[in-house]
Amino acid sequence: MRTFTAADAKNRFGELLDTARREPVRIEKHGRPVAVMVSEEDYALLQQMKREAVLEQITDGQAAASAGRIIEGEALFKKLQEKLTRGAA
Repeated sequence: MRTFTAADAKNRFGELLDTARREPVRIEKHGRPVAVMVSEEDYALLQQMKREAVLEQITDGQAAASAGRIIEGEALFKKLQEKLTRGAA
């Protein structure tokens, strides 16, 4: 992945656009990554993949609930708190 500084991205915007059409481009400000520019096609694919993942999770959750594999909210938060506590120790 090519990297542009924020100043270079501003000053060489045409080159940045051309590069982003071929591959993702990282943009850094003060040496830290702050953004990634991708082509419209890559962005659309990422959005579609996110939608499909969410729909799959919903379907899995509905199947688990239908099979009786559910957990009440308070019990869930208790389990999460226990995991957080163990992780901090």
